[in-house]
Amino acid sequence: MRQIVLDTETTGIDPNDGHRIIEIGCVELVERQLTGRNYHVYINPEREVEAEAITVHGITNEFLEDKPKFAEVANDFFEFIKGAELVIHNAAFDVGFMDAEFARMKPVRKTADHCGIVDTLAIARKKHPGQKNNLDALCKRYGVDNSNRDLHGALLDAEILADVYLLLTGGQTALSLDAGAEEGGSGTGIRRLPAERPALKVVRASDDESGAHEEFMAMLEKKAGETVWGKLQPSE
Repeated sequence: MRQIVLDTETTGIDPNDGHRIIEIGCVELVERQLTGRNYHVYINPEREVEAEAITVHGITNEFLEDKPKFAEVANDFFEFIKGAELVIHNAAFDVGFMDAEFARMKPVRKTADHCGIVDTLAIARKKHPGQKNNLDALCKRYGVDNSNRDLHGALLDAEILADVYLLLTGGQTALSLDAGAEEGGSGTGIRRLPAERPALKVVRASDDESGAHEEFMAMLEKKAGETVWGKLQPSE
């Protein structure tokens, strides 16, 4: 399964008021493992960024002046996400902006027609009802380091959300109980295994070992009755 953890930054809060995307950050997961493939771009929105938005993400109008317009990056972005399941925190917000951007182009594309969509905010609210479930609150709850998140940023937030999502949905956490302890950490850090690591060696029982096991199980069943192991074995 291919998933894209995605976040955007925008000029304001409502695409129906003409607000536009100014940054897209994506992190790729395949079979719940980070692949190292990311997509990141800043975009000239062809309009002013609202002052309130700048206080959130720190992306200024001057910074965006020489950046490409959405139409110039749309095909590359679409090809990166096409066919994947998108993992987004408060998905309605980002998907609404994406659909508004795609609607300005031909052919018009609708995100849900080409991608699955998973809303981590909805998952968090179901799992932690009545609690704060914004990204910072989830980082604190699951021990994800967000110390570099002074301002919102699409790629950084996507990377953080990838860690939160894997923990929120119960997988791909640190294998060691004291991960990060060697560097003075609290033991709650995430240790990512490199994708290019060699496959684990599978060691199978020899014929003698299998025979000894069968003899032991036969003796155990004779003394104690039917065992759980026996129930799991295929009938002859």
